Amino acid sequence: MDTVRWGIIGTGGVANLVAGDFRLVADAELVAVGSRAQATADAFARKHHIPRAYGSYRELLDDDSIDVVYIGTPHPQHRDVALAAIERGKAVLVEKAFTATYAGAKEVVDAARAQNVFLMEAMWTRFQPAIQAAKEVVAWGRIGDVVSVQGDLIANRAFDPSERLFNRAMGGGALLDLGVYPISLAQFFLGEVKEVHCAARLYPNGVDAAASITLKHIGDSLSSLVCAFDGHGPGGFLISGTKGWIEIQPRFHHPTSITINRSGVLPRVIETRAIGKGYAHQFAEVTQRILAGDTESSTMPLSDTLEVMRVLEECTDQVGIQYEEATVDIG
Repeated sequence: MDTVRWGIIGTGGVANLVAGDFRLVADAELVAVGSRAQATADAFARKHHIPRAYGSYRELLDDDSIDVVYIGTPHPQHRDVALAAIERGKAVLVEKAFTATYAGAKEVVDAARAQNVFLMEAMWTRFQPAIQAAKEVVAWGRIGDVVSVQGDLIANRAFDPSERLFNRAMGGGALLDLGVYPISLAQFFLGEVKEVHCAARLYPNGVDAAASITLKHIGDSLSSLVCAFDGHGPGGFLISGTKGWIEIQPRFHHPTSITINRSGVLPRVIETRAIGKGYAHQFAEVTQRILAGDTESSTMPLSDTLEVMRVLEECTDQVGIQYEEATVDIG
């Protein structure tokens, strides 16, 4: 295989955001899109210059020329679509949050491992050059042992219970949509979590508007994280060590620079540049892993995805929010 052929499932907001970055990825080609309506698929294909458009998910999944699918549907629909793709032997990149529940995530991961097919969560933040630079600085010991992280991701949105972001049945809420970012990054730098404490502010319909998350990791390092739809914030992330700290400049989920601070030393700034809108890096990772015959990414391993989903579910349980996986008719 010289070129990895991609299909997109879903034609909503996130799919429209990421589609343009495929053309910037070496050895990859976006060849098809699938929607639940032919007219929607046709319009998406015209907009993004995609050769084939399918009016059902099943038609795309049954296309043997497609090597890997990107699933960009709402969170509760990820499980069923991913399982259908895995059953057909296709590699899968699943948008975050990976699923609506930990049990759903475990089911998908177990299926991929049983079928020996590639699977990854589309946590694009981990693949940003600035985040990779921060990871290297930590590995070099420049800030000593990492003892804590702090981060916020606040995206002000007007409450409308008819919109997906505020609809629990569609996976809405600050924790699944925003909290997944700082939790995943905290886990990336500090490892597994052994204690979770979460408090939330809810909308009248019971969906979380904001949440404060405190984590204690293996090794006793600490995370202090905030996510919200009903306020404003910089979107910063700070990694604190025994010899200094790293500031991931806002907004941390797609940064272009980091600042390294050490006592008695002038700050050092590392500037980076993302490819396209920044989504190309995760697509490149999947493409290269498939060409190499791998079934996981070492940057976003499935064990990390399951750990993040476990923490998210513990948070939602603590604040009294229950999610369910949807039953999806793939056509």
